[in-house]
Amino acid sequence: MPIDNELYDRLGGSWWDEDNPLNLLHGSLTPARMDYFRTVLRHRLGGGPARLKALDIGCGAGLLAEEFARLGCEVTGVDPSGPALAAARRHAAEGGLDIHYLAGSGEELPLDDRSFDVVLCCDVLEHVADLPRVIAETARVMKPGGLYLFDTVNRTAASWLLAIKILQDWPQTRIIDAQLHSWYMFIKPRELAYLLQRSGLQPGGLAGLAPRANPLAALSALRSARRGAISYGELGRRLDFGQVRTTALSYMGYAVRGS
Repeated sequence: MPIDNELYDRLGGSWWDEDNPLNLLHGSLTPARMDYFRTVLRHRLGGGPARLKALDIGCGAGLLAEEFARLGCEVTGVDPSGPALAAARRHAAEGGLDIHYLAGSGEELPLDDRSFDVVLCCDVLEHVADLPRVIAETARVMKPGGLYLFDTVNRTAASWLLAIKILQDWPQTRIIDAQLHSWYMFIKPRELAYLLQRSGLQPGGLAGLAPRANPLAALSALRSARRGAISYGELGRRLDFGQVRTTALSYMGYAVRGS
């Protein structure tokens, strides 16, 4: 079955609502990603990212775009979903954040060559129709020496069990009645490294990303969310996504664009 990417149009308008299944991405995933990305930014930039131009590819309702704006970046977000972009603009305005949002896809970014110091792409690569083209477009809009920050899902037995069977297929624990992912579109680190290098992006490091909650407690929380006993935002917090030693489920990383 094909991935149902249209759910981002159906649910994107209320992405920031704790009862929206998409808010699961915010509960603990946003803090986990930002902890790692801030470490990379300190290591690679020294003085920090203030006043740098940052691009969020597949920004959704702006969960990470807002975090980078608070770091002092000049942020642009690109996404194909009109409802998600409307929610992103509304939420940024409510928070007093100046973020430029544009409609577009990762395969054809509506942006100039060599225009961004930092590009981030999270929960996106495993959804796109043409991954090599998305990576090539990413490299095109990056300045020489620019940083690419990403995360995606590994194609392993662990990701098949958790991301496909538990979170998607099993009626008692699935997040939503839709095809969120295809296991065959998950990406092994060596495959992504090859595509990055082919587009002039040098891989710099990887870190595992996974729930750190006790497995039985995690299953209980998933069932509670499915029954409506807790919000999806609370589910995200209970799953306690964070940096782990293994990349078997999913992974975060960075790459640097050459000259």
